Amino acid sequence: MPLTRRQTFLRRRVAVLAALVIALGGVGYLAGTGLAPAPAAAVELIQPAALTQPAAELTWPDAGAGAIGAVGYPDLLGSTGEQEPMPIASITKIVTALVLLEEKPLTGKEPGPDITFTEDDVDIYYDVLAEDGSVAPVSAGLVLSQREAFEAMLLPSANNYSISLAIWAYGSMDAYLAAADSWLAEKGLADTSVADTSGLSPASVSSPDDLVEIGELALANPVLASIVKMETSDLPGIGTVVNTNKLLGTHGVTGLKTGTTDEAGACLLYSAEFTVGGETITLVGVMLGGDTHTELNESIVDLLDSVEPGFREVTLADKGAAYASYGTQWGQTSRAVAAESASAVVWSDTPITAVPTARPVTLGEAGDEAGAVDFQVGSTTVSVPLVLEGELTDPGPAWRFTHPGELAAG
Repeated sequence: MPLTRRQTFLRRRVAVLAALVIALGGVGYLAGTGLAPAPAAAVELIQPAALTQPAAELTWPDAGAGAIGAVGYPDLLGSTGEQEPMPIASITKIVTALVLLEEKPLTGKEPGPDITFTEDDVDIYYDVLAEDGSVAPVSAGLVLSQREAFEAMLLPSANNYSISLAIWAYGSMDAYLAAADSWLAEKGLADTSVADTSGLSPASVSSPDDLVEIGELALANPVLASIVKMETSDLPGIGTVVNTNKLLGTHGVTGLKTGTTDEAGACLLYSAEFTVGGETITLVGVMLGGDTHTELNESIVDLLDSVEPGFREVTLADKGAAYASYGTQWGQTSRAVAAESASAVVWSDTPITAVPTARPVTLGEAGDEAGAVDFQVGSTTVSVPLVLEGELTDPGPAWRFTHPGELAAG
């Protein structure tokens, strides 16, 4: 039976509406898949290789007591023998110099005030000579600058000048010793005690650990650091004085102070420098209780030769090294690589750990930030930025229209 005009009209209207619904649905699907955010790339971290170095093996003498450290490194590099307080002989004069500079400071290379020596200083000279202590000439009316007097005290290790300077600065030996006690307490040097200015007294004592710290304090003072590295000095009224430190200028040695008494034996508080990876390493060490200075010096040279290779420049990251990889669901890959190189100078088996982190990435250009790798070198953190090695682009319409589930999940 033929359809009426009304039925035909209704059927056509339904067909048009159905087609419109289908068309609108298709447009919505295409729009939804075409405009939906792409899912983030999967990321996998790449664990760096182990970087901790082998432990250094130090060469210590069989006898005596000692310790060695490095400026800027919190702990001793090593020690040997008894670490209790013991006589330190003329190393005491480094404490004397530091305490004197608290009361009579010097800066740079300035000579400081003139000091006129008197008959009292001549008497001190003869008193020290009678005790078989080391001396440098003095005469009534002699005028030296403070710096020159320090050179007379430290280079030839003149006991008489250490006494004269203490009385000049503090008025009396008792006042000086009280000031020295206060200074040692303030610096936390609990193992150190001084009974005189020269160390001739066996009651002037310290421990190897304290002496390393005292040596670092001396090096931190530009005046003392410059004096203890002098091999000789020409002083008015005295003549040429020679540094008693025979290692000075060899094996990188730059100071500091010798000492010798029957109770203390042969002693040396020393500093030395060498370069690793463009960084200057400054060592401060001490040896106490040696039989002779010749043997003591030989043992220190052996020790220095074993310490130097224990400092190493370690490459932490090479520019372009990969620490993470990205992979997209549509088959693209890229790596997160170090944006720059990094290295560190380390001592011995200082622990080195590396922790890479990668941020979520969906799309990106080569060179875009991608995270960081943090290297823990002892107590120091070195952070190296990571960047994308290659680009991650949009998957395109073909993949989008055929992967609606992945887009919805993303």
